[in-house]
Amino acid sequence: MVLITLQYIPLRYDVAFLNIKQQQIGNIHYKIAFFSHVYTSIFVLIAGIPQFSGYVRRKYATVHKNLGKAYILLILLVAAPSGLIMGIEANGGTSSKISFVLQAILWFVFTFIAYQKAKSKDWQQHKNFMLRSYALTLGAITLRWLKFALASTLALPPMDIYRIIAWAGWLLNLIVIELYILKTNKCSLV
Repeated sequence: MVLITLQYIPLRYDVAFLNIKQQQIGNIHYKIAFFSHVYTSIFVLIAGIPQFSGYVRRKYATVHKNLGKAYILLILLVAAPSGLIMGIEANGGTSSKISFVLQAILWFVFTFIAYQKAKSKDWQQHKNFMLRSYALTLGAITLRWLKFALASTLALPPMDIYRIIAWAGWLLNLIVIELYILKTNKCSLV
């Protein structure tokens, strides 16, 4: 993901994904949304990694808290809203647009609820909603893995594969994390 992000530094309109978005990149709202999303999402991905380490939470509570604040602020103020704008302009027709818009909305909502749960010191629900939020954050990586896997194994037109991965890229992550939450909550109840 870092290598993908670096392609767009400094502002470049003729590389990678933007090669197929030339019509949209001409619109100032899309241009702002795209670069805001790309530049902040890489920090969100990186900031989220140590957040789930019990060691970091115990030994470096201030680091956990500050990284968490940065993660939440970047998603709520930049990454999710810009993702929503990009979702409205997504390739793949109505199905893909609905998927990416829904992902952006859920990303915002889960992150906001996680923030609210931290403020009310409901740590278990804070953790559960942060897991959901990060599952959606990781959707960018899952989407790319699935794109590679499906393109190399299925004989489908590229846009059909894109429609599949538009949904699978984040739904699979949410299913896995919901099963994990269900399992860990059952274990803690016993």
